[in-house]
Amino acid sequence: MSVEPKKMKAIVQEEYGSAPEDVLRISQVAQPTIGDNELLVRVVAASVDRGTWHMMSGLQYPIRLGIGMRRPKALNPGRSFAGTVEHVGQNVTDFQPGDEVFGTCDGAFAEFARAQSRKIALKPANLSFEQAAAIPVSALTALQALRDKAQLHAGQSVLIVGASGGVGSFAIQIAKALGAEVTGVCSTAKVDLVISLGADHVIDYSLQNFASDTRRYDVILDIGGVSRLSDLRHVLALHGRLVTIGGESTARWIWPTAGRQIRSLFISPFVGQKLLSILASENSEDLSVLRGLVEAANLVPAIDRSFTLSETSAAIRYVQDGHARGKVVVSV
Repeated sequence: MSVEPKKMKAIVQEEYGSAPEDVLRISQVAQPTIGDNELLVRVVAASVDRGTWHMMSGLQYPIRLGIGMRRPKALNPGRSFAGTVEHVGQNVTDFQPGDEVFGTCDGAFAEFARAQSRKIALKPANLSFEQAAAIPVSALTALQALRDKAQLHAGQSVLIVGASGGVGSFAIQIAKALGAEVTGVCSTAKVDLVISLGADHVIDYSLQNFASDTRRYDVILDIGGVSRLSDLRHVLALHGRLVTIGGESTARWIWPTAGRQIRSLFISPFVGQKLLSILASENSEDLSVLRGLVEAANLVPAIDRSFTLSETSAAIRYVQDGHARGKVVVSV
């Protein structure tokens, strides 16, 4: 006699599309099954980032090699979550049912999700689930960009272009924790947020082009990939490091950031400046580093808005349209 699989509420995506309201719907689906090295987690909250939209839209086409060519392999595009461990596979020894955890998983916009122990960590004790869910992808990217790629250290100056978004809001705080002097670039409406996160200086791009600044920065983080490479190099110190994170475009085959990254790859060996890009690694070790920063009060997620599971499309649209001041979460 077969046992009927348990059901759960989840966001379902069956095709690619750039408009979340057209391709995402909430439905009753079977709870995921786990392997010997996996965990079933009860999702309390998930978060949205720019990567969520890229996963949902399938743009640009080369990324479909990993997520499905004609239609998405994943149930939904959610990745970052916080919740509790429901069940563990027989080979999992690091966690047990009832543990409060955060990290990345498959299909975070759902009541339950499948996760790997190497991509989660114990939740910071001083954060709510909503705050913890805001951390994983964005803060991991900021940490690895500054610590590993930029090799930022105390006394250096860093320019963060796109300082008010998900990655930028964490990058400001991590750079300050590393002892750097931070200048953030953002719009007028988000200047107060960037100051509140600890930036020493703020450039309002609607009033001033950062490329006209007379300062030269040891490190530049360019988040979003819309700045010209020549402008970035102009304000980068002679032996400084530029790290490009992400890129926004509706181009299908190659996006502006990729073209700029290719140019950077060829230019970098012939100049004193290091022109770099990053693909963040999802791992429990760095999640534990971030937990330490949170528990030491050096890192506080800046949450703009919280949406319900049924409002996931609206949450993604809010981020897609550039309204977010910090992070946007989905409360499950």
